[in-house]
Amino acid sequence: MNSTVERLREQVCALHAELVRYGLVAWTSGNVSGRVPGADLFVIKPSGVSYDELTPEHIVVCDLDGELVEGELAPSSDTAAHAYVYRHMDVGGVVHTHSPYASAWAARHEAVPCALTAMADEFGGEIPLGPFALIGDDSIGRGIVETLSGHRSPAVIMANHGVFSVGADPRAAVKAAVMCEDVARTTHLARQLGPLVPIPEAEVTALHDRYQQVYGQRTVSA
Repeated sequence: MNSTVERLREQVCALHAELVRYGLVAWTSGNVSGRVPGADLFVIKPSGVSYDELTPEHIVVCDLDGELVEGELAPSSDTAAHAYVYRHMDVGGVVHTHSPYASAWAARHEAVPCALTAMADEFGGEIPLGPFALIGDDSIGRGIVETLSGHRSPAVIMANHGVFSVGADPRAAVKAAVMCEDVARTTHLARQLGPLVPIPEAEVTALHDRYQQVYGQRTVSA
């Protein structure tokens, strides 16, 4: 178990650099967490630590109630939200960002309409809007779970806040956060030119199914 946790700490630490690389965070905001396989534990970024200074040793271990189990630093202020998601969803990674274009949709209290094939591929429809909730307890987590229930989207834009994304592992959750910002930007720019034209639901489903089943490399049996 110790070796599993240490590898996950290393992975989650490295993935924080991707948030900076893609311009999804500012200063010390944002966080990545990862569920420890086979245990009721997850690892997460500590609160207020600079991305430039972050090391695997800084990454803390919490239980699914959000209580610190291992580490010397205080966990992220979003730990309760992550813990709630892990208790109620079958996911292996959770990411939170304040990426600018997605947060602009959050400030307008609008879901991002599915007007791009990239959205149909990755999100299977619109990126839904979640409710406003205060930081500090599991209110945000409840809003995430309630909003994503019944949706194919791995990301939700929480009203007046920012993005939370989930995935089978931390890397998949980071990818969803990156793609969320990308399509939020493009759709925002498109709407400045005129009304958005959503893709019909049947075509969205066809695109999403193909992307999930065909895109990327697949292991071929001998």
